[in-house]
Amino acid sequence: MGWMAAFCGGAVGSERSAEWKVAARSQRIRAPDAGAVAARAAAVVARGASRGRAARSVRKACPVDQQNGQGETQLPVPTTGSADADKGEIPPPLTTGDMAGLWWTNIQQTYGSKPSVDGAPRVEGDPSDLLGDQPFFIALAKYFAQYGSVFKLAFGPKVFFVVSDPAMTRFILRDNPTYYDKGVLAEILEPIMGKGLIPADFETWKKRRRVIAPGFHMKWLDRMTRLFGECTDELLQELDRVASRGVVSSTGSVKQQLGSKAQAKQSNVIDMETAFCSCSLDIIGKAVFNYEFGSVTNESPIIKAVYRCLREAEHRSTFLFPYWKIEFLNWVIPRQRKFRRDMKIISDQLDELIQLAVDSRDESDLSALESRDYDVIKDPSMLRFLVDLRGEQATCSQLRDDLITLLTAGHETTAALLTWALCEIARNPHVLSKLREEIDTILPDRKMPTMSDVKALQYTRRVLAETLRMYPQPPVLIRRALKDHTIPAGTSKMDLKLLRGNDLFISLYTLHRHPDLWENPNRFDPDRWTREFTNPAVKDWKGYKPNPNEASLYPNEINSDYAFMPFGAGPRKCVGDQFAMLEATVCLAMTLREFDFEHVYDEVGMTTGATIHTQNGLMMRVTRRRDRSAPDARPASDATTSSSSSASVPTSAAASASASASASATAGVANVIPKKDTNRVSILAEPIEDGRTSNSGVSRRPAVS
Repeated sequence: MGWMAAFCGGAVGSERSAEWKVAARSQRIRAPDAGAVAARAAAVVARGASRGRAARSVRKACPVDQQNGQGETQLPVPTTGSADADKGEIPPPLTTGDMAGLWWTNIQQTYGSKPSVDGAPRVEGDPSDLLGDQPFFIALAKYFAQYGSVFKLAFGPKVFFVVSDPAMTRFILRDNPTYYDKGVLAEILEPIMGKGLIPADFETWKKRRRVIAPGFHMKWLDRMTRLFGECTDELLQELDRVASRGVVSSTGSVKQQLGSKAQAKQSNVIDMETAFCSCSLDIIGKAVFNYEFGSVTNESPIIKAVYRCLREAEHRSTFLFPYWKIEFLNWVIPRQRKFRRDMKIISDQLDELIQLAVDSRDESDLSALESRDYDVIKDPSMLRFLVDLRGEQATCSQLRDDLITLLTAGHETTAALLTWALCEIARNPHVLSKLREEIDTILPDRKMPTMSDVKALQYTRRVLAETLRMYPQPPVLIRRALKDHTIPAGTSKMDLKLLRGNDLFISLYTLHRHPDLWENPNRFDPDRWTREFTNPAVKDWKGYKPNPNEASLYPNEINSDYAFMPFGAGPRKCVGDQFAMLEATVCLAMTLREFDFEHVYDEVGMTTGATIHTQNGLMMRVTRRRDRSAPDARPASDATTSSSSSASVPTSAAASASASASASATAGVANVIPKKDTNRVSILAEPIEDGRTSNSGVSRRPAVS
């Protein structure tokens, strides 16, 4: 949901965010790296439309599997809740011959005498710079400053077109979604996710969404809002334990103060990126399949298996020869044997959960399910909804594909959103002051938030929207053209002519900071969402209007006319966007209500993935709020109480004095689009140590850049 963005193809991995790269952290699933895959694409063999499912061979037969005579699963398709995804005739899948012909054309146009007809300027120099220290999306922002809203990158026979234009994006995502698929990512992820929403082709995705979308109805979301509060409370208990430990001073070397990992566990410094990831994972477990991961304080074997499977997906994305398709090698090569074992762990656990739900199913039509009393129902999970809606025609394989997709992609974007929101709040005291004023008024004491409370937290919601503008999750969407066609010109003032098989990047990071679309685009300004803004100089763009869509609690692609797309857009927009934002709103409000946070390092580096991650975690000093008494259930130690004033960030009382510094505070994240005459793209945070201990006591690997 922040997770659903990936899961739906609207954003995590969503729009298959630039050919995933997996870098697993403890208690965290890291998604694939767009830049690495793109730059290595010249070495990847075109594999056609074939989609192997080798890992599926380890799955046991499910008692409720039912198939027709051709071995195809019969799936009822509800007539409500589906997107209008039927526009246009869907072109046939790409073949190996199609790709070979395109590559030859690219070679002739890029390195030979054949003229280029696409109309896009080609990046000069060595595009391998994309694999340097800077994140992939930062490199695209640098090229945007130099070449404009449309340009192309050439890697041997591969060419990638990059678009950062609202009108062209609207043409791609909303007006002509059937013109595109998502490329090689489906082949890489299918052994893990099967025919889930991320790797699914357009027709399969359409059927899946028609079944899943009705599950996100308002009564269920209202119940989930309480669940968000319950899971966040577990996170707050862990933060309270951290705040009660020895205080690390704001002065001196943090490395020297923390010393060994054992000493770090005794300090009040915590990686909030890992903490948020654990909390969102626990929420997914309960909300999607009524399962208790307990990842805030423990590490689940099934999650370890998922991490290893995603690392295998990374391995496969960079290999020239797909040896894993040769069956006997899967039993000989150690990493493939481990992959099969991990897939069996995941599949067996999900099969067990599915069977429990099937055994107790209470088949109902959609209206009956939507009218259930979710306040008293024992199992309000999405799995229960899907099983009861589909009845006996549901199969283990269908449900398993849906669940593994939700599990692997279902928590990362929300965790990333909360991470960068806290990062900016800690750097902008005036934002914290306004947040605290609103939160203390609407959520006094330890009140659990309700849907009505979330609706009242207007400034909190604007803070999250502004975070997604500056740190879109994912930063890049990817598409591949299925037919020859022309995308009408937008801000680039030139049409873009695509051939069947051309790859396309939509750079959300650049689009969300486009200087022609946003006032002071590199400034963290939550109040921008209250002001109307337009620019007549931008062709075919209507501008941003604060409230044209009252049905949505948050700004979106509609009221920004495709200048802001936090969850993708068009038919394949994330189906769980409201879930994700409700979750983030509750978690952020409850956390800031009780704790102060201060950055350990002056800079926080970014790395490329399906979402924007920190380079070395969001290391924060956490203390109980100075301006409110600790709850009785969480007594403050004398040491923490006496030292908190030197370790906490400015709170409501002190924030106004620091507000003047807030405009420049964001620069510490080094997250700007460079001006056309500059090259300001560098963000490498100081690493702490090779192994770091998280709040749960699990040693974490350093981030992979």
